[in-house]
Amino acid sequence: MIVKKITAFIICLLIPLAVGALSGYLTYGETQTWFATLNKPSFNPPNKVFGPVWTSLYMLMGISLFLVWNSPRNWPRQKALIIFFVQLFLNFWWSLIFFSFHLLFIAVAEILVLWLMIIYMIICFRRVKPVAAWLNVPYLLWVSFASVLSISIWYLNR
Repeated sequence: MIVKKITAFIICLLIPLAVGALSGYLTYGETQTWFATLNKPSFNPPNKVFGPVWTSLYMLMGISLFLVWNSPRNWPRQKALIIFFVQLFLNFWWSLIFFSFHLLFIAVAEILVLWLMIIYMIICFRRVKPVAAWLNVPYLLWVSFASVLSISIWYLNR
């Protein structure tokens, strides 16, 4: 039983970390070249901040995923898991839309949908395991900041 839980915990950690790593890998070149040429607001953090912040957030998402996954099987748990994977899908695609495709306005629209989906995920997680919901508050706050940053970059480069 312990081995099964440890395995599930590791898998739950690896899922968001792998999505983040793949997204970062696919967009790294553009963050070093194209993104460097954009006009950015004064509150744009240095590039070196993003990796550690996102890694921490993906780890918190993985822990929260495990807490929900490890809860009794029922409809609220199932719904929470579905919403988790929908928001993770949106999270992955934002980077490609913004960095790879250079579609700044579409990226703004997409991150706003992501933001709403994170709120919905937190609500769903709260119904299953309240601590899992609280673990995603930093993620919501960071995506709130990233939304303002994305809107600003779009506005400065239209």
